[in-house]
Amino acid sequence: MNSTSDPSCIFCKIVEGKIPARKVFEDDEILAFHDIKPWAPVHFLVIPKAHIASMAQVAPEQAPLLGRMMALAPKLALQEGCRPYPEGGFRIVVNTGGDGGQEVHHLHLHVIGGPRPWSGPHPGANG
Repeated sequence: MNSTSDPSCIFCKIVEGKIPARKVFEDDEILAFHDIKPWAPVHFLVIPKAHIASMAQVAPEQAPLLGRMMALAPKLALQEGCRPYPEGGFRIVVNTGGDGGQEVHHLHLHVIGGPRPWSGPHPGANG
């Protein structure tokens, strides 16, 4: 399961089952769950179970994990209601650091989509 955890991190608490979440997917390394403040009809997060603070802290040995997260996103997007490519689709957003709009300092992908209209400021800006 996760080899590292931050006891003050809300996402680590979700991974540990201390805070409930509407799960979309879970395996030994990855957890996906619905965003509590959805920005679009489909809006869920994909996180590593191990605590990685942000994309800026990703080490080369974590590339396979990030690749799995990215490869999982299209499957889960369809499962959660996004229409297939090319007419449909989704957006993946990774906020990094304060200037990047990251609020929870545990690496996470926002997967955002579903029927439009949904527009406004940068998607995933609150997370």
